[in-house]
Amino acid sequence: MRVLLRTAVAQPPAQVMAGFTRALFVALAPPFPKLVLHRFDGSRTGDVVEIELKTGLANLHWTSLITADGIRPDGTHFFIDEGQTLPLPLRRWRHQHLVEPGPGGGAVVVDDLEYSTGRGWLDVLIWPAMWAQFAWRKPIYRKWFG
Repeated sequence: MRVLLRTAVAQPPAQVMAGFTRALFVALAPPFPKLVLHRFDGSRTGDVVEIELKTGLANLHWTSLITADGIRPDGTHFFIDEGQTLPLPLRRWRHQHLVEPGPGGGAVVVDDLEYSTGRGWLDVLIWPAMWAQFAWRKPIYRKWFG
């Protein structure tokens, strides 16, 4: 299943990409489930991010590996995180973070997420929650990057 969200910001792509820090990662976390960040290496190929999601009923562990990063010929900066250890019901997670050149020298932050539970009906059922988790980021991106 796919979730795709685009957010226009004032800063140029290189400046936005440099802002993908530990502090921004924590700021982007929605209020539920509570996120505990155990490891944040960064957003370069080979970096690892480890989090724990505290739901009140269970503590869910999640590890993602940055599998690619760079700059495309059109000036789009990007990195891709892929889930290595995922909480149930997720079986697959691939999140492309794109920072495209935008109008007037700004940028467009793109969250392009693909996930799967292994069951199509469940993918559809959880899609609204996935969309909401990433829609939450839009005003935060605008606050951080103008």
